[in-house]
Amino acid sequence: MSVVVRDPANRVFLFTKGADSVIYERLAPAGREYLEATRAHLHRYGEAGLRTLALAYRELSEEECGAWLERFEAARRSLSAEREALVDAAAEEIEQGLTLVGATAVEDKLQQGVPEAIDRLAQAGIKIWVLTGDKLETAINIGFACSLLRDDMKQIVVSLDSPDIRKLEDAGDKEKLSAFCRDRVKRLLQDGAALIDRGGAGGPGAGEDSNGEADGNGVGEEGDGEGEGEGDSARVFALVIDGKSLAFALEPELRAPLLALAMQCASVICCRVSPKQKALVTRLVKDGTGRTTLGIGDGANDVGMIHEADIGVGISGVEGQQAVMASDFAIAQFKYLERLVLVHGHWSYKRIANAVTYFFYKNVAFGLTIFYYNAYAVFSGQIVYNSWACSLYNVFFTSLPVIGYGVLEQDLSDKQLLMFPALYQQGPKNVFFRWTTIALWLVYAVYQSILLFWTCLAAVLPQASLPSGKLFEMNGLSATLMTAVVVAVNIQIALQTEHWTWITHLFIWGSIAVWYLFLGVYSYFGPDWSTDYYYIFSEVLAPSALYWLTGLLLLPVMAVLPYFVFRGVESQIAPPDQQVVQEIVRLNQDEEAAKAAVAPPMAPVGFTAAVEAVSKRLRKVERKRRRRGEK
Repeated sequence: MSVVVRDPANRVFLFTKGADSVIYERLAPAGREYLEATRAHLHRYGEAGLRTLALAYRELSEEECGAWLERFEAARRSLSAEREALVDAAAEEIEQGLTLVGATAVEDKLQQGVPEAIDRLAQAGIKIWVLTGDKLETAINIGFACSLLRDDMKQIVVSLDSPDIRKLEDAGDKEKLSAFCRDRVKRLLQDGAALIDRGGAGGPGAGEDSNGEADGNGVGEEGDGEGEGEGDSARVFALVIDGKSLAFALEPELRAPLLALAMQCASVICCRVSPKQKALVTRLVKDGTGRTTLGIGDGANDVGMIHEADIGVGISGVEGQQAVMASDFAIAQFKYLERLVLVHGHWSYKRIANAVTYFFYKNVAFGLTIFYYNAYAVFSGQIVYNSWACSLYNVFFTSLPVIGYGVLEQDLSDKQLLMFPALYQQGPKNVFFRWTTIALWLVYAVYQSILLFWTCLAAVLPQASLPSGKLFEMNGLSATLMTAVVVAVNIQIALQTEHWTWITHLFIWGSIAVWYLFLGVYSYFGPDWSTDYYYIFSEVLAPSALYWLTGLLLLPVMAVLPYFVFRGVESQIAPPDQQVVQEIVRLNQDEEAAKAAVAPPMAPVGFTAAVEAVSKRLRKVERKRRRRGEK
């Protein structure tokens, strides 16, 4: 960030603040007097976990300032698609030949609940990447504070902060520097991949010197090597890469190696990245893996990343509302992300998946009965249902229950979902909306349509079921079949519902009541309006015991019986995870037993994983002591 000012002596100055790596590249040869001292200060600040910025300035002549302002204003007023690039080029032009002033450091504590939220998200199987503008040392400290890094991890540090590169920077040969850095980053990525292939065995590709600066190879491995054992088949790795390295790693030639290396690491931390690099990394992950990405940030620097991610979350806070305005969801603190994702994400996925499959099911079951009657009537064009009843099927008789399900359904409470974050994996694994699931629902709908139509036809038409001894006519068959369909599909969603409220009861049973209200009221409208349903309820349906037995009881029960039996058998043989949790919580059994029953292998990062790693190390040390004692 830069600003041009005029002092009381009428001199014009450009003042600039930014990441140290960015400022260093823009220094004039005569402006590097405090460079080494500033580097040492920034390194100590970073190790202390402070957020740092470098400060620089240059004095501008009136002619230079005036000419540049004209070019800058022309770029700002440009209406072309390259407007942003023109503005950046103008800013880049003036931000050269700077004189280093010094650096600043501020403490920016983690918000309350951040480590716990990251732990739960990791236990849910979500891979977390940190994209930050902080210095490398600060970013690593943040990683340890969030439990994304721990002592027994092997850190693959990809950095271009080395003596060789500094010499090239001081020489000012940008072409040679660029080629050297590109080759260096390529080799670092290859070394990191080779290290993982070896499982962390052997010496590091490069260590770190006493100042914490990467040596000629630039790949640092940290960790004491005591984290293995008790079932660990491989070491856990973390990738830390700085913005200068990332600029080359995001080139087309190196994108694939970068992504392949990052996907093999438990944690990925990108430090000193620009807003554009945040967006490019997000796009790389989204396009390269095909996974759903979520970007979360609280400042203007995060807007590009939030836009690029599939789901953007903005945190409202002291850094303005730009991130919030650009996001899909807004939260007040980072810790609320776990509830947004693990609770509302799980609920929303299951609601939408089941609501969509139910829509297909209920309309196929209803529509096929019309087709069967056309075949029965030799395709004469006669429709089995009254036109108004047919039109209102999806408007009043079956719409409210599925709307209520899509809004109110909760297979587990919010506390249970936070207690068992592994249940979130039902969404990424698409448990409830696979093609096989949709196909089974369609088969179920076909079964119900066949059962309802042909059984109703066989039970109603041949019988002298009216008090007068007359047979049911076409209108009686139509009303009985419609009753069976409406009752069956509403009972079906009642069987699927696991969270009952008074609204749920009202929508399900009220929809059946609305059908009977329609029958009673519509049949009294007169023959011009009610046509074949004229007085049908009071004179045909209500007096007939066969109608009540067949349309309201027998056919709906037979229709939903396979689903009822399937759920019962499933609960005994292979109960779904949510049922296991429900039973254990209801029976007040051990929570750890429930977690073991539903959870995948423990996530490699997070507070829980860190505690488990320490426990393993202590157990390993204890075993060594026992063996030495036995000898």
